[in-house]
Amino acid sequence: MHPALQGLITIIVGVSGCVGYFYFSNQFLDKVLFPPRGPNAGRNINRAEMIRPWLFLFPSLLALGLYLAYPVVETMRMSLMERVPGGGSEFVGLDNYRQMVNESKFWEALRNNILWLIVVPALSTTFGLLAAQLTDRIKWGNIAKSIIFMPMAISFVGAAVIWKLVYDTRPIDQDQIGVLNALYLWFGGEAPQTWLTIPFWNSFFLMAVLVWIQTGFAMVILSAALRGIPEETIEAAILDGANPFQLFFKIKMPQISGTIVVVWTTITIVVLKVFDIVFAMTNGQWETQVLANYMFDKLFRANDWGVGSASAMVIMLLVMPILIWNVRNARKEMQ
Repeated sequence: MHPALQGLITIIVGVSGCVGYFYFSNQFLDKVLFPPRGPNAGRNINRAEMIRPWLFLFPSLLALGLYLAYPVVETMRMSLMERVPGGGSEFVGLDNYRQMVNESKFWEALRNNILWLIVVPALSTTFGLLAAQLTDRIKWGNIAKSIIFMPMAISFVGAAVIWKLVYDTRPIDQDQIGVLNALYLWFGGEAPQTWLTIPFWNSFFLMAVLVWIQTGFAMVILSAALRGIPEETIEAAILDGANPFQLFFKIKMPQISGTIVVVWTTITIVVLKVFDIVFAMTNGQWETQVLANYMFDKLFRANDWGVGSASAMVIMLLVMPILIWNVRNARKEMQ
């Protein structure tokens, strides 16, 4: 069957299924469970209205339970188990966690993740804020925003392939197709460099890819926040003699600080889960390992589900405080 036809059938079946579920579930609720007739008509109507929201939420709750809650519980269980020869598994308690923390690759991955957490959200938010401020001051700002936002439409793997070409290395007697090496030699470098194999610095070359992608996201959100600042405060500051730097740092920045924090934390969550870029560009070699790639290696290469699940739990524990903090902030803003 042609993929386009498959997609069309999927859409038709999915939409029809949703419509059918809500129609027939309402009919069952109103006609069978709590019919609005007889001496208990009023009570039945109230009961039906109490149950109806949960009826609508049931598919989402089922999907969340099936694809979110169950995998978390199962991963937690597997992190406490170990496969035994001949099939099956046995309970080993925290042995998988002990094995994990005794491996140098785990600490390398954790160290690199911390480095990513320090660099990527800071640079992405800063560049996004700078782009949002500058593009609002030029006539062709919308075109500039579209160009800066364009990398967001590219998958992480696609972006990694693009940047791998930027870092490409050819023998010195050949033309360099890698932009970075071409510039390096043009500025007087003696020989082309294999940038992705230089320990420590290669992590920054990988980070550049994610900064390039996330800057567009930060710019769009922060640009909307900047446009939401009341004109009266800006005009009052100008009348008081504020220069452009004072206007930006003392008037605009404090008013969008909440948005800046939200952008920062959102990018932080993306960084904690980063996998595609490292996998496609270095595969964790040359001291570029990160937690998600370490987990992948353990689960699907070493076939060590216990340690792999333990590393997945570490990633979840690192993400959870940020998620909880974001939810609490969102609730405060809604009140």
